[in-house]
Amino acid sequence: MATTSAEMRHTISKMDDEQIPVPRHRLHGPGHFLGLYAAEHVAATEFVIGAAFVALGATIHDILIGLLIGNILAVLSFWLITAPIAVKTRLSLYTYLEQNMGEVFSRLYNGANVLIFVVISAAMITVSATALRVLFGISPQVMAYPTSPAFVLIAASASVIAVLVAYYGFNVLSEFASICAPWLMVMFTVGGMVLIPSLNEALTGRTMLTGFQDFVDLAGATVFTGTNAQGDPGIGIWEVIGFAWAANTFAHFGLIDMALLRYARKTRYGLATATGMMFGHYVAWISAALMGAATAAALQTSIAVVSPGDVAYLALGASGFVIVIVAGWTTANSNLYRAGLAAQAVFPNTSRTKVTLIVGAVVVVGSCFPIIYRSFLPLLTYAGLLLVPVGGIVFAEQHLFERLGMKTYWRKLSGARQNVPAIVTWAVALVFGFGLNLADIFPFYYLFVPTWILSVLLYTVLAKRAGADGEWPEAERKLAAFDRAVAEHHRELEQREACAPQRDMGLLTWIIRATWILVGLVVPAVLGWRAMFASPDHASYLANREVFYDLTIWCTAVYFAFAWWDLKRAKAPARQAMPAECPAE
Repeated sequence: MATTSAEMRHTISKMDDEQIPVPRHRLHGPGHFLGLYAAEHVAATEFVIGAAFVALGATIHDILIGLLIGNILAVLSFWLITAPIAVKTRLSLYTYLEQNMGEVFSRLYNGANVLIFVVISAAMITVSATALRVLFGISPQVMAYPTSPAFVLIAASASVIAVLVAYYGFNVLSEFASICAPWLMVMFTVGGMVLIPSLNEALTGRTMLTGFQDFVDLAGATVFTGTNAQGDPGIGIWEVIGFAWAANTFAHFGLIDMALLRYARKTRYGLATATGMMFGHYVAWISAALMGAATAAALQTSIAVVSPGDVAYLALGASGFVIVIVAGWTTANSNLYRAGLAAQAVFPNTSRTKVTLIVGAVVVVGSCFPIIYRSFLPLLTYAGLLLVPVGGIVFAEQHLFERLGMKTYWRKLSGARQNVPAIVTWAVALVFGFGLNLADIFPFYYLFVPTWILSVLLYTVLAKRAGADGEWPEAERKLAAFDRAVAEHHRELEQREACAPQRDMGLLTWIIRATWILVGLVVPAVLGWRAMFASPDHASYLANREVFYDLTIWCTAVYFAFAWWDLKRAKAPARQAMPAECPAE
C-alpha cells in the first residue's frame, strides 16, 4: 500500500495543477475577490449596455430599483449556487466536466464556449476600434456591417494585435488588466459627473443640481425617459431586473466562475461579487447611460447609433480613448485566451497556439461588424441560456444525488465512457429554452430559470435510470486513495511554498503606491466632483471641464506607469534571510 501511495503521489506531482483540486494554502480571503470582480466587471461594454437601456426606453425609477434588485439576485446566485460547488470540489468547471461527464460532453461544452468567447472578443475589439475611429476622424459606423474601408482596417489591425498578445504575451496582459480596475471604476464614475451639468443646463438652464431629486428628475427627463428609440413605451422594471440578473447567468447559474471561486476559503466569499455587480453593473451602467445621452444630444443623433468612442471622448477627453481601448483590449485578450483553451479541448491533437490563431482569424472578421457589439445585450442572455443547463447538471450531482442515495461521480465510478444522461439533458434543455423563446410565452430575460430547473430535474431522473445509485466498492476505494494522495501532495506543496521569499513591501513600494492612488485616482475624482458641484454657471463649468480634460490624461499616464512599477516591485522577492526551518538551496 505504501508503494502504491508513493507511486500515486508521484503521478499527481506530474499532473497539471488544473487537473487536481486547489490546495488549502493557495486559497484567498475576501479582499482578493473584491478586487478580482471589480476588475472583471468594469469593462468597455458598460458603454454599450448603458446606452442599450436608454434606447430600450427604461424609466429612471425602473433603472434605479430594477438594477438594484437584479444585481442583488446575481450576487445571491454567485453566493448560493456557484460558491458552494466551487468550494466543495475545488475544481474549475472545465476540469469537473472533463473528469465526470466524458469526452463527448466535454467537447460539446467547449465548442459552445469557443462560440461565446469569440463573440465577446470580437465585440470588445470593435468597441476599441470605435475609439480609434474617433481619433482618426473616420465616419461613424451606423449600419450592421462596416461602411468604411478605413474602419475595417482599424478593427482588423486591433484584432490582429489582440490575437498576437493572446498568442505570445497573455501573462503580461493579465497583469496589466489587474491594475486597470481601480482606474476604470473612478473614470466611469467621474465621466458621468462631468456631463451631468451639461444635461441639467439643457433641461433647467442651471448647471448645478440641488439634491438627489434633481438628479432623478434630470435623468428621467433626458436619459431614462420611458420611451424607446422608436418613440414607443419602453421596457419596464421586470425586464430591467431580468437583464441584470441574466447578464452573467453563464457565470453563476452556468458555474463558469467555479474557476475563480474555487480559490475562496469560505462559501460566503461569493458575496464579494458585489463589487462587480453593484458597481460595474449598477453605477457604471447608469453613468455610461448618462454619458451616452449627453453625447447623443451634443452630436444631435440617436443614442442607439452613438459609438463608445464618441461617448468616452466627450466625457473624459483624451483619457476617454485610453479607457475604451484598454478596457476593450484587456477583456478581448482574456476571452481570446479562453477561446483558445476551449478550442484545444475540442481538437486535442492541435496545439493551443495554433487553435488560438485559427480562432483569432474568426475574431478578426467578426470585429469588423458593428452589429456584434450593438447586439451584446441579447447575446449575453443567449450565452447564458446555452450554458445554464450544464450548471443545472452539476448542481444536481453535487446537491441532490447524495440525498437521493446516488453517487456524485457515478460516471467515473461505473467506468462508462460517456455520460449519456448529461448529453440528453443538455439537448432537451436547449430545445426547451429556445423553444420558449420562439413561442414567446415566457419573458426573454428569465428563460434561464425554467431551463435550469428542467436540467436539474431531468438529469436526476435520467442518471438514476442509468444506474447512478449503483455500488462500485473497488472504484470508490481507488477514488478515496487518490483523494488521500492528493491531500499528501498538497501538504508537501505547502511546506515547499511556505519557504518562498516574501514580497517586497519596503518604503519605496509604499511611496510608489501612494503616488498612483493620489495622482491617478484621487485627483481625477476631485476634478470630476469640481466640474459637477462647483460650476455655478456655464462659463465656470466649461472652465472646470477643460481643466479636467487637460489634467486627467496626465493623471492617467502617471497612474499606469506607477501602478505597473508597483506591481513589478510587489512581485519581486524581498532580500531577506530564509527562515531557519527552510532547506538551503
